Amino acid sequence: MRLLILTPQFPYPPHQGTTIRNYNLLRQLAAHHEIHLLSCAEGPGKVEVEPLRAYCAAICAVAVPRRSTLDRARDTLLSPRPDMALRLESQAMHHQLDQLLARGSYDVIQIEGIEMGPYLLHIARDEGRRAKDRPLVVFDDHNCEYVLQQRAFETDVRWPERWLGALYSLIQWKKLACYERRCCKAADRVTVVSEADGRALERLVPGLGVTVVPNGVDTAAYDPQAVKPLDLGSAAIVFTGKMDFRPNVDGVLWFAQQVLPLIRDEMPQAHFYIVGQRPHLRLEVLRDDPSVTITGFVPYTQPYIAGAAVYVVPLRMGGGTRLKILEAMGLGKAVVATRLGCEGFPLMRPDEHLLIADEAAAFAQAVVALLRDPSRQRALGRAARALVTAQYDWAVIVPHLEAIYSASQQVF
Repeated sequence: MRLLILTPQFPYPPHQGTTIRNYNLLRQLAAHHEIHLLSCAEGPGKVEVEPLRAYCAAICAVAVPRRSTLDRARDTLLSPRPDMALRLESQAMHHQLDQLLARGSYDVIQIEGIEMGPYLLHIARDEGRRAKDRPLVVFDDHNCEYVLQQRAFETDVRWPERWLGALYSLIQWKKLACYERRCCKAADRVTVVSEADGRALERLVPGLGVTVVPNGVDTAAYDPQAVKPLDLGSAAIVFTGKMDFRPNVDGVLWFAQQVLPLIRDEMPQAHFYIVGQRPHLRLEVLRDDPSVTITGFVPYTQPYIAGAAVYVVPLRMGGGTRLKILEAMGLGKAVVATRLGCEGFPLMRPDEHLLIADEAAAFAQAVVALLRDPSRQRALGRAARALVTAQYDWAVIVPHLEAIYSASQQVF
């Protein structure tokens, strides 16, 4: 089929959640379909186009519009639309989309993430595309965004120093619930990354009927036999992720301040590595702690993950599913996660594939137990690697998406 795919970030290099998902979807879909890519980019003239030419018949990148802090503050108070609906909307992008639709006939238009919602609604308003031969419009909702903001509010409101963030999340939660409902109704098909997200969207739109297309991992790129680990020490604890993302910042601070001291009471040599780009200013309080290393951007996270004795996912807010947990499991690492940190992966069984703990003392106890038992680390890692290879490799996942295309051909 001929596919037009709209992405909120240019999907190369695949260095964080959205770009990892979009890059791997493109890579797998290109084996059977003709892909046309329309993407937002921070600097369209600087994007790495060449690596995508093997997968895309056409590539177009449009500059991300600039919004000042004052613009965002005004829109938070006055606009009926959520912040995410305003971040990437521009006349240039609307114009480019119209040109592509006028020039080409597509079987499927796939909208990646709610930030591209303005273009989903733009397509839905084009009544000329309501003809029999119109393309199937698929909305891939990466996270159930209203739930993410609801959880952020419920976490931040407990702390007076974070009430401003809580107020922002409260406002966004209510706006997103309305906007996400509109986007779901505008699409012909909606995909989500987990059953939990699907249930949350169906609360907004009863009878919606979503398809789960989970996040995955390239098990060849995350192969413990092919990655040389960094020597981080026998008690290295590693977390990876985009470090200006609120759920990651919150989880890392909680772990470093509430959990790590309990671990070090038992194992003074334990060291926590925070690996990821754009460390938020809230993490500056950790830089004087000799048991914590904040790396900032690294070209590849695999050597850090491979060098970990234990990989942690201490998340307390957020939605969707975490690619990071699949990457750690792909590399055969022992994982300790909160229930929210491993949400959306029903095939992951506690004590067989990972350890789960939500309270600081229990989380610390689980990490210490693994640090003291390398054989248990290896056993969990082997079981985890086997699970993701069989169930969560992108080559296994993308056929679920293709099945939507094929089934819809019989209707449209």
